[in-house]
Amino acid sequence: MSSTADFYVAGGGIPAPANGAAIAADWMSAASFISMAGIIALAYNGYAGSVFLMGWTGGYVLLALLLAPYLRKFGKFTLPEFVGDRYSETARLVAVLSAIVISFVYVAGQMGGVGVVFTRFLGVSPTVGVMIGMAIVFFYAVLGGMKGITWTQVAQYTVLIIAYLIPAVAVSASVTGNPLPQIGFGQILGELDELQRSLGFEAFTEAFTDPRYGMQNMLLITAALMFGTAGLPHVIVRFYTAKSVRAARYSAVWAIVFIGLLYLTAPAVASFSKLEVLDSLNTTPSGELPGWFSTWADVDLITGPDGAPLEDLNGDGMFNYTGGASDIANEVAINNDILVLASPEIAGLPAPLVGLVAAGALAAALSTASGLLLVISSSVANDVYYKRVNPGATEKQQLMVGRITMGLAILVAGYLGINPPGFVGEVVALAFGLAAASFFPILVLGIFWKKATAMGAAAGMIAGLAFTLAYMIWTLEIYFGGAGIAGIPPTGIGTIGMLVNFAVTIVVSQFTPKPSEKMQALVEEIRYPGRTKLVEEHLKEG
Repeated sequence: MSSTADFYVAGGGIPAPANGAAIAADWMSAASFISMAGIIALAYNGYAGSVFLMGWTGGYVLLALLLAPYLRKFGKFTLPEFVGDRYSETARLVAVLSAIVISFVYVAGQMGGVGVVFTRFLGVSPTVGVMIGMAIVFFYAVLGGMKGITWTQVAQYTVLIIAYLIPAVAVSASVTGNPLPQIGFGQILGELDELQRSLGFEAFTEAFTDPRYGMQNMLLITAALMFGTAGLPHVIVRFYTAKSVRAARYSAVWAIVFIGLLYLTAPAVASFSKLEVLDSLNTTPSGELPGWFSTWADVDLITGPDGAPLEDLNGDGMFNYTGGASDIANEVAINNDILVLASPEIAGLPAPLVGLVAAGALAAALSTASGLLLVISSSVANDVYYKRVNPGATEKQQLMVGRITMGLAILVAGYLGINPPGFVGEVVALAFGLAAASFFPILVLGIFWKKATAMGAAAGMIAGLAFTLAYMIWTLEIYFGGAGIAGIPPTGIGTIGMLVNFAVTIVVSQFTPKPSEKMQALVEEIRYPGRTKLVEEHLKEG
C-alpha cells in the first residue's frame, strides 16, 4: 500500500457490484444484524420499530439521487476534503471534528456488539470481548487500508447475509410451514397480537400505541435516520472507490439490493422470536425453561428487572414476561441485542447454525468498525496533517500518520465499546442523528446552491452538531436523563438539528462573502453528466 489513493479509496478501482456489497457490509452494522430484530420485537414492540426499516433504507434513495454521483464527480477522498474545497479551510476543520464525533459514537455501538457476541460464545467478559475485536480490526484495517477493507467487507457481507437468512428460513419453515420468512411471518401476526394483549402488552401490529413513539416522534426518528444515512462519512467515502460517476450510482443501487435482503427479513425474525419468547416464558415453570434462557442468563444478558438477579417474585413457579407495570408482573429483562443471536437456539436449530449467526454478527460489527476507523484516520492524516500541519508531507509520511491515528482511534473505540451510552441500535441511531444535523445540509447546499458561503457552512455545522449533541447528552439516561422538549427522544432530535443547520447556513450565507465565480461555475457543472473543463481542472489541481 504505497499511496494515499490506494489506502483511502482503493485507487478508485472497485467494480460496482463489489462496491455495493462492501457498502452494504460497511453500513449494515451490528445495529442491523444484532439489534434490528430486538428493536422491533422488544424495544419498540412491533409497529414503532418500522422507523428503523424506513429510515435506514430510505436514506439510500436520497444518497443515490442527491449526493453520491456529484460527490464522486467532485473527486475528493473524504467529506471534510469536499467541504474544505467547496467552502474553506475553517469549514474543513469543523467537518473533521463532526466526522470524528459521528464516527466515534457509531463505532461505540459496533464494539459493544462485538462484546455481546464474545461474551456469549467465548465465555469471556464484555471487556475482554471488545479487546479481541480491537485486535482483529487493527490487523486488517491498519495494515490493509481501504483496498484490504473493501475485499474483506465483500466476504463479510457474504457471511453475514447467509448467517441471517438460513436461520430465518429454518425458523419460518418450522413455525409456519412456509420457508419464505417474508411471507411466513404474516401467518402468525394475528396470534402474536392476541397473545400480547392477553399478557398486558399492546398489539404488535397496532400503530401509535406507545406514547413515546406517537406520530410526531415516528416522523422525527425516521427523518433523522434517513437524512443521517445520506450524510454518513464512512458510507459516502465508499463512492470514491468506484471506477466512475456512473459506477458510483450503480454502487448505490447494488447496495440497496443487498441491504434489502436483510431488512425485508428482520421483521420476520423479530415476530417469530417474540412469539416463542412470550409463549415459553409464560407457560413453562422456571426450573424447566429451555436451554437458551439459561445460557443467556448465565452471562447476565437476561436478568430480573433493572439488572437484578432473576427471581420468582410472585411465587407462581415461573419467570413471567408480561406487559404489567409492576416488578411482580414482569420478572424478566431481556437485552435488546441478543434476540438474533439467540433465535436459532430459541427455535431449537442445530449448533452449526448458532455458530453461523455468531460469525455473521461479528462480520457485521467488525466491517463497519473498520470503515469508521478509516474515516477518522483519513480525516486526521489528510485533512489536518497534510492540509494544515505539513503540506509538504510525502505519501509515506501521510500513510504513517494515518496508520498511527487509526491505532489510537481503535483504543478510543475500545473504551467506548466497553462503556457504551446505550444498547447497540440506540447508539447507532444517535450517530445517524448527528450526521443528519451536521453533514447533510452542508452537502446538499454545497451541491445545489452555488451561493452557499464558507462562513454559512461553518456556522451551520457548528450550530446543528452542538445543538444535537447537547440535547442527546441532556436526555440520555446514562448521562443527565432530562425530560427533553415536547417529548422528543434523543434518537429523533437530529431532524431538528438538521433544520437548525439549514436555517443558520442560509441566513449567514445572505450576509457573508459569496464563493468565487469559478467555484460557483464549478458547482453548477458537477450536476451535469460527463467531464467538463472546470471539473477536469479542479481534479488536476486537487
